[in-house]
Amino acid sequence: MERAPEDASNAPRTGETEKTEKTEKTEGTEKAETALELLVHGVGGTTPEEMLDDPRTVRITGDDTAAVFRRADDADAESRPEDYRGRPVPEAYVWCNLTSGNGARALWLLLLPFMVVNLAHWMRPSTRGRARTVRFYGLLVRLAGLSLTVLLVAAACEVALDLAAWQCAGTRACADRHSWLGFLTPEDSAGGWWSRPGRRLALAALIPLALTGLLWYLSHRTWSAYESQQPLTREREPDEDTDRTALGRPGFWYGRRLVARLRAAHTAAGLLTVAAAVGTSAAAFDHRPGGPAALDALGRLLEAALVAGAAVVVWVVCRRGRSERRLDRELDRRLVRRLPLAALALLALTLVYAGWERPGWESGGRLPGDAAFGALAFAQGLIVIVLGVIAHLLHRTHPDARAALHGQGGPAVAMLACALGGVMSGGVAQRVSDWLDGTGASIDGPPVVLTWQASVIPPLLLLVLLLCLWAGRDTWRLSRAERALVERDYPDEPKDPARTRRIAHTRAMAGLTDRGPLLVAVVSASTLLLGAAALVGALTSDETPAQAAEPAHDFVQGAAETAQALGSWLIGLGFILFVTWGRRAYKDASARRTIGILWDVGTFWPRAAHPFAPPCYAERAVPDLTWRMATWTRATGGRLVLSGHSQGSVLAAAAAWQLKPSVRKRVALLTYGSPLERLYGRWFPAHFGPAALSALHHEVDCWRNLHRPTDPIGGPVRLPGDCGPEVDRAALKDPMAYGRTDLHPLPAPILGHSDYQADPAFAEERARLLARLRPELPAPRAQDTSGRSSA
Repeated sequence: MERAPEDASNAPRTGETEKTEKTEKTEGTEKAETALELLVHGVGGTTPEEMLDDPRTVRITGDDTAAVFRRADDADAESRPEDYRGRPVPEAYVWCNLTSGNGARALWLLLLPFMVVNLAHWMRPSTRGRARTVRFYGLLVRLAGLSLTVLLVAAACEVALDLAAWQCAGTRACADRHSWLGFLTPEDSAGGWWSRPGRRLALAALIPLALTGLLWYLSHRTWSAYESQQPLTREREPDEDTDRTALGRPGFWYGRRLVARLRAAHTAAGLLTVAAAVGTSAAAFDHRPGGPAALDALGRLLEAALVAGAAVVVWVVCRRGRSERRLDRELDRRLVRRLPLAALALLALTLVYAGWERPGWESGGRLPGDAAFGALAFAQGLIVIVLGVIAHLLHRTHPDARAALHGQGGPAVAMLACALGGVMSGGVAQRVSDWLDGTGASIDGPPVVLTWQASVIPPLLLLVLLLCLWAGRDTWRLSRAERALVERDYPDEPKDPARTRRIAHTRAMAGLTDRGPLLVAVVSASTLLLGAAALVGALTSDETPAQAAEPAHDFVQGAAETAQALGSWLIGLGFILFVTWGRRAYKDASARRTIGILWDVGTFWPRAAHPFAPPCYAERAVPDLTWRMATWTRATGGRLVLSGHSQGSVLAAAAAWQLKPSVRKRVALLTYGSPLERLYGRWFPAHFGPAALSALHHEVDCWRNLHRPTDPIGGPVRLPGDCGPEVDRAALKDPMAYGRTDLHPLPAPILGHSDYQADPAFAEERARLLARLRPELPAPRAQDTSGRSSA
């Protein structure tokens, strides 16, 4: 039976009313003959010509960034429904330019730590209740993100203020090798007005100030370009339930208010970091006995203002999280404008204070950066430990056997984000120090804590190498075991040992994805322990590892010197690789496409923990898909199959959750090569866990999923209960033919993650879904144990 329209009245039905309803029903049935297949591509992107298998395509709606395309012959399909009986009208939603459109976006590699810590926010374990604990989890991740901003700006201050303006420009042996520092050297060399230490620091502060301004600009610009699209506004239906997953909430894909607040707070934090680097150095000189009383008082006043500003920034970060249950269009304009401006004014006052004439003040040793970097490392480690405790409490309330690391995925990834930030900041400091120092005897170099952190990189890499060797050995054993399964899958084919080994090896390599949690756990735990050891060593000895090991045995001393030298070289090499890869991607389209794949996976989630992370493309793509599906079904009353490959299946599921339940029931879902359960379900259990995917299966009209054993990304959905087998089709054979056959006279390729449409199973499942969607002849729906209908 057809459901009555939602706005139907309860008044008695007259003859005229029955006649009108019959006419509307007939017209609706005629319109419903049109069926639409909305294709959503996956990682790496593609062209509409490839998706639609036609060289002539037209853009139906959208712009140069993301758009919906059709074949030229299908542009007016809705006006010719009789021409499309028994087959759908294909449409392609192309969103690849959101992640890999131009070369400038390759520079987003430098924002990698911010992106990783933002992922940690969404890796929260699934739970029931405990709203305060969930909010505390998000607060801790936001604080970890704030520490990364301070760390990055502090690294820029270390390079510009300490190494260049303070140490090198204040040392004749170093300044003589770098003529561009001549105007900053002391007066007895060749200097002038800028040779005073405070003025040198004030001038060098323009570099971290420019970095902070660049981060603010990128965050503001990318929000306007990618994430400013408002989701489809709709009224909540009586039977609507958004507690299964937050992805269906009205405000999930519109986080303007939080991003603006965090952007203001992080910008202010960066400016205050620069002010602290300049002001505390001058204040330390003014606080000496016998110093000028006025400057001493002003220095103490500025220090108090810096502490108060830092407290305000922390309060802003902690005060508000995401607003998802409603579409929040408000903006805290006073806070967004005044907080960065106040920090900028305080920085300007600090620069004037530092540039004041101070007779007898000379450069010597390092600026007090050891305490700052040590405090940041300690704070990050403490946040990760507390975050692990909170994640354990949440996971224990609602255990999920498939969750990565038993719910500890978020803390582990947060630790990796802090490690990446340390590698990038330490790498810059080490390489600039080597470049300025030359022989290594003229300046003291970067803070000791950075040298200790660099020294623990070689043992960490050795551990990773051993883990990779173990994984390789395990993969080799699995490959040997897979050979028997390959021969069993192709029983009537003449055996070719080389062909069998190749297929088995591909299957074994695809299984490495499932070993990812172990690698992340080992690297994260080792990083935490080794980082703690490096921090203790730096704080207790106040010497580099090589200097601290001098009284020890020759072997220990040699090992320490080797670790220090090799770690310094590796940490600098890591940063150089970041820059080199970014420059190559700027010029090379193929490399840019590869980097785009990284962003496809890493920037799906909104910026909830760090405003300087690369923009979330889903805040544009999901509203696009939702608007298209809602308006097309409302205008035509037709059937719709949402067909998503790889990351496109994740976008498809997110868009389906945003539809009204009454519209969602008229949509079928076809996924292939989908990471919905294998990656997202395991790493993001609170949003793609079994409860969320099971609810989606119940709420769409029907859902089918295709996967291959050779696919390293896609996999089965593994829904619990009776609905599981109805979603997952048996694993497709890959290759489709073992040897040469009449249908495949040439050797069939191993497709892995690509070309699912080439398998006949794809057309079969699409036809099955279209048949299920016929409104005039609804298919029977099975009943699960809870009494709810399932597809």
